[in-house]
Amino acid sequence: MEKGVDKRAMAVLSAGHLFTDVNQGAVAALVPFLVAERGLSLTAAGLLVLAATLSSSIVQPLFGYFSDRTPLTALMPLGVILGGVGIALVGVAPNYPLILLCTILSGVGVAAFHPESARFANYVSGTGRARGMSFFSVGGNTGFALGPVITTPLVLYFGLPGSLFLAIPALLMGFVLFSELSRLLTFRPEAAEAAGKGAAEEPEHWGPFARMVLVVTIRSFVYFALVTFVAQYYIEVLGSSPAFANAALSVMLFAGALGTLTMGPLADRVGRRAVLAGAMFLLSPLLYAFTLSGPLPGMVFLALVGAATIGTFGVTVVMGQEYLPGRIGVAAGVTLGLSIGIGGVGAPIFGAVADSFGLPTMMLVLATLPLVGLALALSLPRGPKEPARSGAY
Repeated sequence: MEKGVDKRAMAVLSAGHLFTDVNQGAVAALVPFLVAERGLSLTAAGLLVLAATLSSSIVQPLFGYFSDRTPLTALMPLGVILGGVGIALVGVAPNYPLILLCTILSGVGVAAFHPESARFANYVSGTGRARGMSFFSVGGNTGFALGPVITTPLVLYFGLPGSLFLAIPALLMGFVLFSELSRLLTFRPEAAEAAGKGAAEEPEHWGPFARMVLVVTIRSFVYFALVTFVAQYYIEVLGSSPAFANAALSVMLFAGALGTLTMGPLADRVGRRAVLAGAMFLLSPLLYAFTLSGPLPGMVFLALVGAATIGTFGVTVVMGQEYLPGRIGVAAGVTLGLSIGIGGVGAPIFGAVADSFGLPTMMLVLATLPLVGLALALSLPRGPKEPARSGAY
């Protein structure tokens, strides 16, 4: 009998993902306060963001490698706790080296959480893998969007020591995950262990996996460029207020979370490759339409861009795990961490384009990237566990 997503287990994992990625969103929110109150240079502030990105993404495949070899379930609660405590201490660290260290520790906690939790999200999803992974991913997307929303009022009211409050939800979520570990482990019964050995003997499709990672990297270039420059585009090009500009960015991020919930079930019905290619196909015209629009219509197109860009996060994690069935921790570490982190490198490149040619030109250049992603997505084979009715692949 086919088994669907276990709602309780997925709720716990998705909540853990939310409270973990809140810490990533909090870094950017803390930077202006650190510059103003601690006298950090913009270079030093940029290094903090880079350190957070690298420590939370580049090392994820390493955690995934070890979790593939030896189950490390305690990494889930410990990762949430380390991520929250690390970022909480940033506000009270007395000097820049300690601020940087706390930021890196938080990033390592974020990195530790993702591969093992994505493994269990795969287990508890039953036959609805893309649907389940989308529920898991929407927690992270929402957490990243909520990071500044939670952090900014705390620091405005309490000053930088207000960051200490960020440790409270992390500790509580860590306790919940510890209490749920025994139940989560029931999704790795002897059959799952045997399946793990069987999966290790299944063929691994490194070529398609590498091409899919390139699609994820291109998607990440688009994502980070938009997160970095959309608000500035609204201010400089569309003449909007900073408040309206930040609202537009929030609309894009939350629309992405809704897109995640839509695209996962759709991928289970029509196939992962079809959904990924469809998202890449839609992005270029949507981005171009955004450049032709005023503030309010632009926000509508931006919401659709967010849904198409962010909505496939869970789908690509499942694709990676199906291409590498014996290395689902590594697959999650690469698709959730490494390729997204590499995508962050694109932000300064597009910044240089904007400095030289203007933000409108940068947006037009950005709109061409999904066409490359579309070509790569169409070259991918259908995953071995996709529904048979997507057999057109």
